[in-house]
Amino acid sequence: MAEPSKQLPRTLWLGLGMLLIFLGLAWLLSLAEFASQKKQSPPVLGRVADFTLTNQDGRVTTLADLSNHVWVADIIFTRCAASCPIMSAQMKSLQAELPPASPVRLVTLTCDPDYDTAPILKKYGEHYDADFHRWIFLTGTAKALAALATGSLKLGVTPVPPKARTAPTDFFVHSTLFVVVDQQARLRGVFQTEGPGVSWAKVKPQILAAVKRLEGGG
Repeated sequence: MAEPSKQLPRTLWLGLGMLLIFLGLAWLLSLAEFASQKKQSPPVLGRVADFTLTNQDGRVTTLADLSNHVWVADIIFTRCAASCPIMSAQMKSLQAELPPASPVRLVTLTCDPDYDTAPILKKYGEHYDADFHRWIFLTGTAKALAALATGSLKLGVTPVPPKARTAPTDFFVHSTLFVVVDQQARLRGVFQTEGPGVSWAKVKPQILAAVKRLEGGG
């Protein structure tokens, strides 16, 4: 009878993290849905604060490196065996759809900087045939990554305590969103990529359409 009482706090803790991610997602999706129904330009959901991180080549990367670019971002960790490989394959498919001359950038953040060093991220990107001139992978301090991911991009991340893990690589619960940022570093779109009723075949054209509108000044 003692074991359930030990498990309860961990279950509640993890459940709270999932609830916070869900509530943030629901808010962002409601704003995006409102704009879609009104057939307006994508709403401004927030502004991206400046950051200093490191890309897959070990080069310091800041918000200025993305200025005047529309960009699509997500968050993963390379040891993930669940949603992350799916999301990276989806990002790869976006890369394939963008015209060669398009200035659009793709940005993948890690939520596991202790493991995901620049060389690890580069090897991961190569596995997905990333064009590193367009698709960049960012690591850095946990604080700087959290400020960009959670603070600016609303990509929720919750570490999973060791005793609550159900698999060896079950390190984090994180958003499966793709978000779109405009040339003025404003968050303009949020798209769920997984879940009940979600079809990538339908979501992908929506992301590309949002990117095209923003490239045209929408």
